[in-house]
Amino acid sequence: MRVTLKGRYAIVTGGSMGLGAKIAEEFIGQGASVLICARGEEALRECAAKLQDMAGPDQTVAAIVCDVARESDIDALVVEALARFPHVDALVNNAGVYGPMGPIESVDWDGWKDAFVTNLFGTVYFCRAILPHFKKRGYGKIVNLSGGGATSPLPRITAYAASKVGIVRMTETLSEEVKGLGIDINAIAPGVLDTRLTDQFLGADPETVGSALYTRVQELVAEGGDSIRKSAKLVAYLCSAASDGISGRLIAALWDPWPDLARHKADIMSGDIYTLRRIVPKDRGRDWGG
Repeated sequence: MRVTLKGRYAIVTGGSMGLGAKIAEEFIGQGASVLICARGEEALRECAAKLQDMAGPDQTVAAIVCDVARESDIDALVVEALARFPHVDALVNNAGVYGPMGPIESVDWDGWKDAFVTNLFGTVYFCRAILPHFKKRGYGKIVNLSGGGATSPLPRITAYAASKVGIVRMTETLSEEVKGLGIDINAIAPGVLDTRLTDQFLGADPETVGSALYTRVQELVAEGGDSIRKSAKLVAYLCSAASDGISGRLIAALWDPWPDLARHKADIMSGDIYTLRRIVPKDRGRDWGG
């Protein structure tokens, strides 16, 4: 599959390190111009310098300090992006935190709420801020980072799990809201990646986060973790013309055959493939409960 982002302009949140930085590198490699944002100025500056070295003469690299938990920061960034770029084609909502870990009755409650503000509210508000521009152009791509918490329970990491499943339902719902306007909105599940967030998880007490999950994440990291490069390539695909018309889906970078999604667009968009749905007894071969 050949994907190109040549001539496209993108915003990547949480773009100074980890998956966000890899996404920005992939975008530059595919010919796009990129504005990265994050809270830490030094890491942001270092990442921008690396991207600038990779960029061609017709590509623009910009970096702006932005905390997605602050609505005023998001508003200012969108204004700045439209001042630096002729338009914006894609928004990647990558910024996120785990939040406090441990039993729900003992975690720091303010920290729990703060995780929701960053993960869910920050994602929703960024969509809200960029959508008027996309609607005016009649085109736009949004990719929201979900995670394992959206597809299976994550005991003792409840803020992360609940906020990430909220992102998926918001993605599905917002996709319906902009249907027919040339705007595609999708979520991805990148898998366990060897990043700062994983280091944070492994730095916790196994008893706090649950010994079974802790051991599993340890094993995945020891094996090299899931492919951060594959996740970045999936994001690039979803921000390219190759994926036009695929929207409202949760796609797993490691398990789904996303390089061939365009071939199956009619099947995907006519049903509930790659969505979150309730399982009823008959779905599991039971003859009770309807």
